Amino acid sequence: MKKFFYTFLKAAVIPVLLLFSVNLYPCTIIAVGKKASADGSVIISHTDCGADCRIRVVHGQSFKKGEMAPVYWGIQDIHRPLNDFGDVIGTIPQVEETFTYFHSAYSHMNEHQLAMAESTTSQREELKVDMAVCKQIITVEQAQVFALQRYKTAREATAFIGHLMSKYGFLPSCVGESETLVIGDTKEIWIFEVLSVGSDWEPESGKPGAIWVAQRVPEDHALVVANWSTIKEVDEKDTENFMVSPNHKQHAIDMGWFDPKGSKPFIWQEVYAPISREWATSRLWLFYSTYAPGYADWPKRSLEDGHMMGYNQYIQYVEPLSIYPTSVKPEQKISIQHVMAFQRSTFEGTIYDKTEDFDWYVPDGEGGMKKSPLATPFPSKDMRELLDINNRRNVARPQGFYGMIAQLRDWLPDPIGGIYWVFLDNAYTSPYVPIYAGTQEIATCYKNFDPITYSNQSACWAIDFVDNLLYLKWQEAVKDVWAVRNPFEERLFSERDSIDSNALALYKKDPDKALEYLTDYTQANMEEILGIYNKLHDRLIIKYSNSR
Repeated sequence: MKKFFYTFLKAAVIPVLLLFSVNLYPCTIIAVGKKASADGSVIISHTDCGADCRIRVVHGQSFKKGEMAPVYWGIQDIHRPLNDFGDVIGTIPQVEETFTYFHSAYSHMNEHQLAMAESTTSQREELKVDMAVCKQIITVEQAQVFALQRYKTAREATAFIGHLMSKYGFLPSCVGESETLVIGDTKEIWIFEVLSVGSDWEPESGKPGAIWVAQRVPEDHALVVANWSTIKEVDEKDTENFMVSPNHKQHAIDMGWFDPKGSKPFIWQEVYAPISREWATSRLWLFYSTYAPGYADWPKRSLEDGHMMGYNQYIQYVEPLSIYPTSVKPEQKISIQHVMAFQRSTFEGTIYDKTEDFDWYVPDGEGGMKKSPLATPFPSKDMRELLDINNRRNVARPQGFYGMIAQLRDWLPDPIGGIYWVFLDNAYTSPYVPIYAGTQEIATCYKNFDPITYSNQSACWAIDFVDNLLYLKWQEAVKDVWAVRNPFEERLFSERDSIDSNALALYKKDPDKALEYLTDYTQANMEEILGIYNKLHDRLIIKYSNSR
């Protein structure tokens, strides 16, 4: 019966969830080493996370020796009850003690300032698996949960996830593709890339159930992952900076994708990733040309270089993927606010800026043209079809579920040092809220979201409501959003030192009092956001109502 259930699950349920997960595909990671950041923190960030944006605390637990931990399929499913993690498709040995972590579609941080971000990447067709027959059971989101429950350091977590993928097999959960994780702690950052091995893998074969490599990022570097492989040359002998699966090169040799006797070196990215696509290279270009403008002769894509460039294929540059580094030393220190701004990017001022499409321009009544107040960087499918606007991918996107920035600080105790900055729905219009690592419970409004039932007690619904009302008169209405959102965020940053100091003073006297203080602070900010956005959508309706 178990075999029948598993076969039915993968044949009937998984394809449906895969169709759902297509919407989750555009994920962007930004990571910044401690010597590249403005304040000395390590920064790990992730936009457009999975559909389950309900953030909740899963507290550490004790288990008996020899117990088994369930492996779930369905962690990202927003339609399940809050504490239902999915269907059990296997087990692995449990540990006797687990750590507290913040759970969501993709879980990102634990109580010890271990953090990770995810971006689905593309792999060769020959590597993909048939969900109905394959025996692999470890999705990337399940691997994240297990690692956050068990480890404190990025190096240990990276090695553990590699072990999981090799022993139990990598099961893609997002459109059947490969995955990249960026894993960080207060000291260092690792990039982990994992590929499938096809449908005929047998757990008893002794062969790895995945192909993977991991690379340590220099402390003074920053990087972006934009749904594409970034790791290039791999030195498996340099165990300080690389980890690899035993088949990472041999599989390519066996498939005829790499000739070890040839003159070309083994370049992981070139061997295993398909030809790159513009929706990936555009974000690579934006990040590296912004923070390392002197690194390369970057393609010219600003509107100042020529407004017509986006329409004329004869003058557009098509760059090779190889010009983009795995990571780079930025030419300026990168702050949390810089990362927030990048996560909100809609390619303003470039040929990818959808608000600059000529179809948005209308007569100004004086013989010239002006941009329509309806012009939006997020035109709907119907709007794009009506106006013939290209569907190029922004960093920010509407109804993007949620995203985060993990700020990891080694000069403070873990409960205070780690800050999990979270936005809901759309980074472009949503405020970030800080969740300290010591937070013991999330406010109900950040755990309350049902995509098919509206609730004015849900922060996600309140923000989404505002986001949709902007289409009444986008160019003007978005300024009303920023007028209330920006002061809220400015206050958060202005009081950061004071909150840290108060929490630290309490922590030295009574750690439990410090956790209570941080929990109250986190929840108060979440409730404030709910109130702000509920009032804001009422005000937008009155101000921009079609009847006025």
